[in-house]
Amino acid sequence: MAVAAAAMGPSALGQSGPGSMAPWCSVTSGPTRYVLGMQELFRGHSKTREFPAHSAKVHSVAWSCDGRRLASGSFDKTASVFLLEKDRLVKENNYRGHGDSVDQLCWHPSNPDLFVTASGDKTIRIWDVRTTKCIATVNTKGENINICWSPDGQTIAVGNKDDVVTFIDAKTHRSKAEEQFKFEVNEISWNNDNNMFFLTNGNGCINILSYPELKPVQSINAHPSNCICIKFDPMGKYFATGSADALVSLWDVDELVCVRCFSRLDWPVRTLSFSHDGKMLASASEDHFIDIAEVETEENLHEEKNLISPVYCRVLLAVTSTVAQRGQSGDLLSE
Repeated sequence: MAVAAAAMGPSALGQSGPGSMAPWCSVTSGPTRYVLGMQELFRGHSKTREFPAHSAKVHSVAWSCDGRRLASGSFDKTASVFLLEKDRLVKENNYRGHGDSVDQLCWHPSNPDLFVTASGDKTIRIWDVRTTKCIATVNTKGENINICWSPDGQTIAVGNKDDVVTFIDAKTHRSKAEEQFKFEVNEISWNNDNNMFFLTNGNGCINILSYPELKPVQSINAHPSNCICIKFDPMGKYFATGSADALVSLWDVDELVCVRCFSRLDWPVRTLSFSHDGKMLASASEDHFIDIAEVETEENLHEEKNLISPVYCRVLLAVTSTVAQRGQSGDLLSE
């Protein structure tokens, strides 16, 4: 698993401890100083490392909520979990049990020990890193390709190749609801307030349902071609979508209007990630680089180049999440 990285310890950021920030990161310094500071930081510390993870393509990765662990799911039917220790990832365990490719995974939103995997074997599995065992296997009706955990931790939503989304109670592991859609369903996600459910579809639209009622609220024509991925800003201000038209669009969560577009990629946008503070947005496609931009100005902060395939590596952009939140030495890991 190739990892694009840039050293982001307190010394590199000019931090003095947890919660402190470099002068150019402060709100009063303005976006220009922030952009210049981040560009300088990337130039001075950008590097690429490789960490053996799987015997086949990596389809999905995700950080635990505390930023200490990175989980990956692969075509080799397994999941792996790495522990971030200063400037490197140390492999903790492999998780076996699925009978087909692990196409997507996600962590519990507030419990850093639990994660869930979705597989083409028509099951989802919940894992506990403390026991290294599967604590629950839930059978589903189709080959699963998308999965997300609700912000309140109570529900897991899984989408399959037949465009059916199943909502599963995270405690009882039983289905709460099931919705069949008449369009191609790509990525799925709750909003941060847990009261709306979003789907990107093959017609270039974002479909919004009320939750838990699952009643249609709005359908937004977001892109002229397939709308592939969606990601919510941790601060709750924006969400971003990526499309086959090679564009990333940024949307105001409250107004549901597009506020800006990012257009530096040449191929369909397959994956997105915000930094922990919502100030940066990373996007990746079949292009052999990862674009990292400032959210408010669209300005390019860095292009991590010479990657074999950022789509299949799909290592999430932590930016300062694993470091600035905890005030520890570490690497910036990019998607």
